[in-house]
Amino acid sequence: MSWIETNEAIFRLSVFVAVLAVMLLAEWRRPKRPLTRTRRERWRGNISLTVFNTLTLRLFAPLTAVGTAAWAQAHHVGVFNVLALPEVFAIILTLLLMDLAIWYQHKLFHQWPWLWRLHLVHHADMDIDVTTGARFHTVEIWLSMLIKCLVVMILGAPVMGVILFETLLSGMAMFNHSNVALPKQVDAWLRRVIVTPDMHRVHHSTRFHECNANYGFNLSCWDRWFGTYVPQPRKGHHGMRIGLAEVSQATDASHILGMLRLPLRWRILQRAYQNNKETQAHEPSHRHIQKPR
Repeated sequence: MSWIETNEAIFRLSVFVAVLAVMLLAEWRRPKRPLTRTRRERWRGNISLTVFNTLTLRLFAPLTAVGTAAWAQAHHVGVFNVLALPEVFAIILTLLLMDLAIWYQHKLFHQWPWLWRLHLVHHADMDIDVTTGARFHTVEIWLSMLIKCLVVMILGAPVMGVILFETLLSGMAMFNHSNVALPKQVDAWLRRVIVTPDMHRVHHSTRFHECNANYGFNLSCWDRWFGTYVPQPRKGHHGMRIGLAEVSQATDASHILGMLRLPLRWRILQRAYQNNKETQAHEPSHRHIQKPR
């Protein structure tokens, strides 16, 4: 067993803190957009929700993706274990297939109404920065973990592959949600392979056809291959609006309790959907994407 497998928590926390520090520094030195709200106002809620989600997941440690991988390996469960694939090959396939699974999960959270009610907590942030990358409703975090556990069990993914994927996923979420201005050439080169901040910022637009695009977190190829790629926002990165204005203005969406209650605010959600329907009814699009109901 490798050092990373033995010291999983230390490894993941170290990478998390390092990426967070780098992205915070980059946001300070090269911000892409001016913030519409104070960091103190938003960070208090976003960070509180992140800590709460982490603690609740720790209460269900046997249900983590890494724990599932260890169980599958010990009981010879899953495709990779049955086929006895070389570990390096199994790790590479794990990184690719789990990333595809997360891409598809993200798409479903936009298309299925009851899932969208959970996911809109993430989109209700009126600014987007490194803390937005971990701003998810607790129930969505649990569902996402259950989905990952199922995928891990079916694949028989190796423990090392799952640890690397989970670490990469959290690091990339901070990177592509960051409010960092990358040079255009650097962004163009990077997005050929990975999801950049500019690419993912489009996904947080208030415009329907932009919000329902660019679902990827790690690799950019899935959106290109499945027709959900939008390269730039229609109004540019400085002219676009971010978030769900109707939801954020009608609720305390920057406070942890407000975020946790948000999926239950039916009237507010229905008003937001209706306004979205009316304003986007005649918006042209180069592709068809099912709209959340």
